[in-house]
Amino acid sequence: MLPSRRGRPARARTALALLLATAAAGALAACGDSGGLRSAGATPAAQSPARLWPDLTPASSPAYAIGEVDNEVVEGVTAPGGDIREADPVAAVRAEITAHPDDYEGDGAPYRETARRMADCGTGGAVGADGEDDRCPVLRPYYRDLTGDGRPEMTLGFRLLPEKLTAVRVYTVEKDRLVRVMSYDDAVSAVELAGRAVIVRSPSEVAGYEYRLQWTWDPDQRAMLLTSDEMLRTDDGGKHTKRPFASPSESRSESRSPSPSASGSAPPSASAR
Repeated sequence: MLPSRRGRPARARTALALLLATAAAGALAACGDSGGLRSAGATPAAQSPARLWPDLTPASSPAYAIGEVDNEVVEGVTAPGGDIREADPVAAVRAEITAHPDDYEGDGAPYRETARRMADCGTGGAVGADGEDDRCPVLRPYYRDLTGDGRPEMTLGFRLLPEKLTAVRVYTVEKDRLVRVMSYDDAVSAVELAGRAVIVRSPSEVAGYEYRLQWTWDPDQRAMLLTSDEMLRTDDGGKHTKRPFASPSESRSESRSPSPSASGSAPPSASAR
């Protein structure tokens, strides 16, 4: 006798239901395992930015000239053939000293010792080592393409003495002329080249924190612009290193003098952020 056509589907449906029930029970049990899904807790409600003082008249010009753009031809220093490696780094520092005598010349100049020690650098572009004991204040230059044109720029540092500061400069070449496109003076913990950016780390007055500043090439301004200024925690265990002021005359890269639109308020110090 042939089995009923109606009975076979009924038994199949019953077996399928049992199989699904077993699978569901197994899935529920798995959720309770140590490797299962767990709730991350309540999701905080999203909040839109709150604009403060909406009736405040927007400023049309900066109150202080911060010196955002640095693009200056270095007088008397060339890069033959457009090769910046042929430019003399010591000559570039000497040219800056000549251009800013108030900072380097005379007994009252804040960086007078730097000018005096330049005599120990020689005339052939020899530079001092990175150690503090070297007489020549000019540090070894580094070369990397920071503008994206396929040619290297020169990142140069020199010690500002007797202050415990470091000058950081970036130069490029335009028509065989050496052009400074970034300038910064500060108490420097470290300098890094990351991609096409220059990163300067400086100690903070707050224990366990440091400043991290980043300059990035801007093709419209033809200069390295300060694109990031952060205060970050460090992993030094909370050790505190006091950060000195840039100089009595303030760092030229951050010197802040009231603009014609300012209303007579005193400018903040160079170390203010």
